Amino acid sequence: IVDQLAPLDQAWRTTTDINDNWSRVVEIGFSQDPWAPLQSPGHYNDADMLVVGHVGWGSPHPTKLTPDEQYTHISLWCLLGSPLLIGCDLEKLDAFTIGLLSNDEVLEIDQDPLCHQATRVGGKGDLRVCAKTLEDGSRAVGLINLGAQEAVVEANWTDLQLAGPQRVRDLWRQRDLGIFPDKFEAAVAPHGTMLVRLFPAR
Repeated sequence: IVDQLAPLDQAWRTTTDINDNWSRVVEIGFSQDPWAPLQSPGHYNDADMLVVGHVGWGSPHPTKLTPDEQYTHISLWCLLGSPLLIGCDLEKLDAFTIGLLSNDEVLEIDQDPLCHQATRVGGKGDLRVCAKTLEDGSRAVGLINLGAQEAVVEANWTDLQLAGPQRVRDLWRQRDLGIFPDKFEAAVAPHGTMLVRLFPAR
């Protein structure tokens, strides 16, 4: 009996139920820092299911999240290393939702073997910078704009405990952005996120 139940002990909910409301996604996504020390290989903090696509509880309907809000939702859950449970009708997946759920470079952040959970390391007000260390020593960093207007979000190497130039790769667009000596900044859409990976420049 113990062996049969053991898998149930590998993940636990850290929140009450989610719904496809922007404020709820923000509330859950940015209340996870206290649980970060509990996450490790085989032990996962579950921030609840993904509310993208044609969500399927109650009265099934297209998600109320905007496209930028959906990018932020997926980016945050991958940074957190949360189990990615799809809460939508798979028969009604459109091309946009398939793209959200099948970007291998983004999913790699969630599935990193270290199983670290990202925590907030910078940003002020509605601007947030969240980061975690990956198995190869690189950093996954989310530059997040919770505000209603486009804004420049800045990630400083000192906040990330990095030294020296870093190569920055945009994970959603799967392209390198260049080498930056001491920080990276980008204009981020309202409720949007830029998800990048930082590698030491050789």
